[in-house]
Amino acid sequence: MITPAFAQGAGTAAGGAEIAFQVIPFVLIFVIMYFLILRPQQKRVKDHQTLIKAVRRDDTIVTNGGLVGRVVKAVDDQPEIEVEIAPNVRVRVVRSMISEVRAKGGPVKAA
Repeated sequence: MITPAFAQGAGTAAGGAEIAFQVIPFVLIFVIMYFLILRPQQKRVKDHQTLIKAVRRDDTIVTNGGLVGRVVKAVDDQPEIEVEIAPNVRVRVVRSMISEVRAKGGPVKAA
């Protein structure tokens, strides 16, 4: 007969390999998440920042709220720009709220 102490000691030799096989799926899930979610999001944020920095006077912009207007005043150092949304109606918009820039009254993009 096998004693209980001997039977319990045999399972500890394979314990290190079992832990490695349990960790591998988590590592694979993280790698897949990085390439499918995190990297494209970082690229989108970087593109949006370059778009915001490139806003100049007379560009037509669209805000996150859906306002479409022409940039009247844009200073690089300030976080706000002045936009004319109707004749003689000017509003100040925070640069980070710009969702799209249409260069100098260009046509609307087809959906």
